[in-house]
Amino acid sequence: MSKGASQATNHPFWPRDLSIPNYIQNDRSMSEIITFLFSVSGVLLLVAWALTGQKVSGGQLSGWRRLALCWFTVSGFIHSVIEGWFALYYPIIPSDQSFLSQLWKEYSKGDSRYVIADNFTVCMETVTACLWGPFSLWIVMAFLFNRSYRFVLQLIVSLGQLYGAVLYFYTEHRDGYIHSEYGHPIYFWFYFVFMNVLWIVIPFILIVDSWCQLSSTQAFSDKSGSKHKPKSK
Repeated sequence: MSKGASQATNHPFWPRDLSIPNYIQNDRSMSEIITFLFSVSGVLLLVAWALTGQKVSGGQLSGWRRLALCWFTVSGFIHSVIEGWFALYYPIIPSDQSFLSQLWKEYSKGDSRYVIADNFTVCMETVTACLWGPFSLWIVMAFLFNRSYRFVLQLIVSLGQLYGAVLYFYTEHRDGYIHSEYGHPIYFWFYFVFMNVLWIVIPFILIVDSWCQLSSTQAFSDKSGSKHKPKSK
Protein backbone atom coordinates (compact mmCIF):
# COMPACT_ATOMS: atom_id res chain seq x y z
CA MET A 1 0.00 0.00 0.00
CA SER A 2 1.33 3.43 -0.88
CA LYS A 3 2.00 6.10 1.74
CA GLY A 4 -0.83 8.28 0.35
CA ALA A 5 -3.34 5.45 0.57
CA SER A 6 -2.25 4.71 4.14
CA GLN A 7 -2.83 8.31 5.16
CA ALA A 8 -6.22 8.34 3.47
CA THR A 9 -7.49 5.50 5.69
CA ASN A 10 -6.03 6.73 8.98
CA HIS A 11 -9.52 7.17 10.42
CA PRO A 12 -12.55 5.02 11.40
CA PHE A 13 -14.94 6.38 8.77
CA TRP A 14 -16.50 5.00 5.61
CA PRO A 15 -15.79 4.74 2.76
CA ARG A 16 -12.36 3.54 3.86
CA ASP A 17 -10.54 5.51 1.15
CA LEU A 18 -12.04 8.79 2.41
CA SER A 19 -9.36 11.46 2.74
CA ILE A 20 -9.47 13.44 6.00
CA PRO A 21 -5.91 14.77 6.34
CA ASN A 22 -6.58 16.92 9.44
CA TYR A 23 -8.37 14.21 11.43
CA ILE A 24 -7.41 13.76 15.10
CA GLN A 25 -8.69 10.70 16.94
CA ASN A 26 -11.04 11.26 19.89
CA ASP A 27 -9.56 11.01 23.36
CA ARG A 28 -12.99 10.37 24.87
CA SER A 29 -14.63 6.96 24.69
CA MET A 30 -17.90 6.13 22.98
CA SER A 31 -19.48 5.37 26.37
CA GLU A 32 -18.55 8.82 27.73
CA ILE A 33 -20.09 10.57 24.75
CA ILE A 34 -23.29 8.52 24.64
CA THR A 35 -23.70 8.77 28.43
CA PHE A 36 -23.46 12.54 28.21
CA LEU A 37 -26.03 12.77 25.41
CA PHE A 38 -28.60 10.54 27.07
CA SER A 39 -27.98 11.95 30.57
CA VAL A 40 -28.62 15.54 29.48
CA SER A 41 -31.64 14.43 27.43
CA GLY A 42 -32.95 12.48 30.42
CA VAL A 43 -32.59 15.45 32.77
CA LEU A 44 -34.39 17.69 30.28
CA LEU A 45 -37.19 15.11 29.98
CA LEU A 46 -37.64 15.04 33.77
CA VAL A 47 -37.61 18.84 34.01
CA ALA A 48 -40.12 19.18 31.16
CA TRP A 49 -42.36 16.48 32.66
CA ALA A 50 -42.34 18.21 36.04
CA LEU A 51 -42.91 21.65 34.53
CA THR A 52 -45.82 20.55 32.35
CA GLY A 53 -47.44 18.78 35.29
CA GLN A 54 -48.29 22.14 36.84
CA LYS A 55 -51.59 23.83 36.09
CA VAL A 56 -51.31 26.13 33.10
CA SER A 57 -53.57 28.91 31.90
CA GLY A 58 -55.62 26.48 29.83
CA GLY A 59 -55.97 23.93 32.65
CA GLN A 60 -54.16 20.66 33.32
CA LEU A 61 -52.28 19.17 30.39
CA SER A 62 -52.94 15.53 29.52
CA GLY A 63 -50.22 12.89 29.84
CA TRP A 64 -49.98 12.66 26.04
CA ARG A 65 -49.56 16.42 25.71
CA ARG A 66 -46.90 16.45 28.40
CA LEU A 67 -44.96 13.74 26.53
CA ALA A 68 -45.18 15.80 23.34
CA LEU A 69 -43.77 18.83 25.16
CA CYS A 70 -40.97 16.67 26.59
CA TRP A 71 -40.13 15.75 23.00
CA PHE A 72 -40.01 19.39 21.93
CA THR A 73 -37.84 20.28 24.94
CA VAL A 74 -35.25 17.66 24.03
CA SER A 75 -35.59 18.65 20.35
CA GLY A 76 -34.84 22.24 21.26
CA PHE A 77 -31.66 21.16 23.02
CA ILE A 78 -30.49 18.84 20.24
CA HIS A 79 -31.31 21.29 17.44
CA SER A 80 -29.98 24.44 19.10
CA VAL A 81 -26.94 23.14 20.98
CA ILE A 82 -25.68 19.95 19.33
CA GLU A 83 -26.70 20.64 15.74
CA GLY A 84 -25.98 24.32 16.29
CA TRP A 85 -22.40 23.38 17.18
CA PHE A 86 -22.06 21.49 13.93
CA ALA A 87 -23.51 24.40 11.94
CA LEU A 88 -20.94 26.75 13.47
CA TYR A 89 -17.83 24.57 13.63
CA TYR A 90 -18.15 21.99 10.85
CA PRO A 91 -14.91 23.17 9.12
CA ILE A 92 -12.76 22.28 12.16
CA ILE A 93 -14.61 19.31 13.68
CA PRO A 94 -12.22 16.61 12.31
CA SER A 95 -9.26 18.19 14.12
CA ASP A 96 -11.06 19.72 17.12
CA GLN A 97 -11.08 18.01 20.52
CA SER A 98 -13.91 19.98 22.11
CA PHE A 99 -16.51 17.67 23.63
CA LEU A 100 -19.24 18.41 21.08
CA SER A 101 -16.78 18.06 18.20
CA GLN A 102 -15.83 14.66 19.56
CA LEU A 103 -19.52 13.81 19.76
CA TRP A 104 -19.86 14.58 16.06
CA LYS A 105 -16.75 12.57 15.21
CA GLU A 106 -18.22 9.62 17.10
CA TYR A 107 -21.55 9.98 15.31
CA SER A 108 -19.73 10.26 11.98
CA LYS A 109 -18.79 6.59 12.31
CA GLY A 110 -22.41 6.04 11.34
CA ASP A 111 -22.52 8.83 8.76
CA SER A 112 -19.23 10.28 7.56
CA ARG A 113 -21.00 13.09 5.73
CA TYR A 114 -20.65 15.08 8.94
CA VAL A 115 -16.91 14.75 9.28
CA ILE A 116 -16.34 15.78 5.65
CA ALA A 117 -18.83 18.70 5.88
CA ASP A 118 -21.05 17.37 3.12
CA ASN A 119 -23.00 20.22 1.52
CA PHE A 120 -26.41 18.70 2.25
CA THR A 121 -25.72 18.07 5.93
CA VAL A 122 -24.29 21.55 6.46
CA CYS A 123 -27.31 23.21 4.86
CA MET A 124 -29.84 20.96 6.59
CA GLU A 125 -28.29 21.26 10.05
CA THR A 126 -27.92 25.04 9.75
CA VAL A 127 -31.61 25.45 8.92
CA THR A 128 -32.53 23.00 11.68
CA ALA A 129 -30.43 24.81 14.29
CA CYS A 130 -31.63 28.29 13.33
CA LEU A 131 -35.33 27.47 12.94
CA TRP A 132 -36.48 24.23 14.54
CA GLY A 133 -34.38 24.65 17.69
CA PRO A 134 -35.86 27.96 18.83
CA PHE A 135 -39.29 27.05 17.46
CA SER A 136 -39.32 23.83 19.50
CA LEU A 137 -38.83 25.80 22.70
CA TRP A 138 -41.42 28.32 21.54
CA ILE A 139 -43.90 25.46 21.22
CA VAL A 140 -43.34 24.46 24.85
CA MET A 141 -43.99 28.02 26.00
CA ALA A 142 -47.01 28.34 23.71
CA PHE A 143 -48.65 25.30 25.31
CA LEU A 144 -47.75 26.36 28.84
CA PHE A 145 -49.38 29.74 28.25
CA ASN A 146 -52.22 28.33 26.12
CA ARG A 147 -51.46 30.45 23.05
CA SER A 148 -53.95 30.15 20.19
CA TYR A 149 -51.19 29.43 17.64
CA ARG A 150 -49.68 26.49 19.53
CA PHE A 151 -50.89 23.78 17.14
CA VAL A 152 -49.86 25.83 14.11
CA LEU A 153 -46.32 25.95 15.51
CA GLN A 154 -46.42 22.23 16.24
CA LEU A 155 -47.49 21.52 12.67
CA ILE A 156 -44.77 23.74 11.15
CA VAL A 157 -41.91 22.31 13.22
CA SER A 158 -43.05 18.71 12.85
CA LEU A 159 -43.32 19.10 9.08
CA GLY A 160 -39.83 20.60 9.00
CA GLN A 161 -38.41 17.76 11.09
CA LEU A 162 -40.13 15.10 8.99
CA TYR A 163 -39.04 16.67 5.70
CA GLY A 164 -35.43 16.97 6.87
CA ALA A 165 -35.32 13.35 8.07
CA VAL A 166 -36.82 12.03 4.84
CA LEU A 167 -34.22 13.94 2.79
CA TYR A 168 -31.50 12.74 5.16
CA PHE A 169 -32.33 9.08 4.54
CA TYR A 170 -33.18 9.47 0.86
CA THR A 171 -29.95 11.25 -0.09
CA GLU A 172 -27.93 8.53 1.64
CA HIS A 173 -30.02 5.85 -0.03
CA ARG A 174 -29.19 7.35 -3.42
CA ASP A 175 -25.50 7.30 -2.45
CA GLY A 176 -25.76 3.57 -1.73
CA TYR A 177 -25.21 3.82 2.06
CA ILE A 178 -21.51 4.33 1.52
CA HIS A 179 -20.94 6.65 4.48
CA SER A 180 -21.05 3.99 7.18
CA GLU A 181 -20.31 0.32 7.64
CA TYR A 182 -23.54 -1.09 6.22
CA GLY A 183 -25.26 -3.40 8.70
CA HIS A 184 -23.03 -2.57 11.68
CA PRO A 185 -25.19 -2.99 14.84
CA ILE A 186 -24.04 0.27 16.47
CA TYR A 187 -22.82 2.58 13.74
CA PHE A 188 -25.41 1.74 11.10
CA TRP A 189 -28.47 0.45 12.95
CA PHE A 190 -28.23 2.53 16.12
CA TYR A 191 -26.49 5.74 15.07
CA PHE A 192 -27.73 6.11 11.52
CA VAL A 193 -31.10 4.32 11.50
CA PHE A 194 -32.58 4.35 15.02
CA MET A 195 -31.44 7.80 16.14
CA ASN A 196 -32.83 9.35 12.96
CA VAL A 197 -35.99 7.35 12.35
CA LEU A 198 -37.33 8.94 15.55
CA TRP A 199 -37.46 12.20 13.59
CA ILE A 200 -39.85 10.54 11.15
CA VAL A 201 -42.11 8.56 13.49
CA ILE A 202 -42.69 11.16 16.22
CA PRO A 203 -43.13 14.21 13.94
CA PHE A 204 -45.57 12.21 11.81
CA ILE A 205 -47.68 11.47 14.91
CA LEU A 206 -47.57 15.15 15.90
CA ILE A 207 -48.56 16.22 12.38
CA VAL A 208 -51.64 13.99 12.61
CA ASP A 209 -52.36 15.44 16.06
CA SER A 210 -52.09 19.01 14.74
CA TRP A 211 -54.28 18.12 11.75
CA CYS A 212 -57.02 16.75 14.03
CA GLN A 213 -56.87 19.69 16.43
CA LEU A 214 -56.92 22.36 13.73
CA SER A 215 -59.59 20.58 11.68
CA SER A 216 -61.80 20.25 14.75
CA THR A 217 -61.38 23.94 15.55
CA GLN A 218 -62.16 24.94 11.97
CA ALA A 219 -65.25 22.70 11.90
CA PHE A 220 -66.49 24.28 15.14
CA SER A 221 -65.83 27.76 13.75
CA ASP A 222 -67.72 26.94 10.53
CA LYS A 223 -70.64 25.55 12.50
CA SER A 224 -70.77 28.56 14.81
CA GLY A 225 -70.54 30.95 11.88
CA SER A 226 -73.44 29.31 10.05
CA LYS A 227 -75.67 29.63 13.12
CA HIS A 228 -75.16 33.39 13.23
CA LYS A 229 -75.74 34.04 9.54
CA PRO A 230 -78.97 35.98 8.86
CA LYS A 231 -81.64 33.87 7.23
CA SER A 232 -82.46 34.82 3.65
CA LYS A 233 -86.02 36.02 3.00
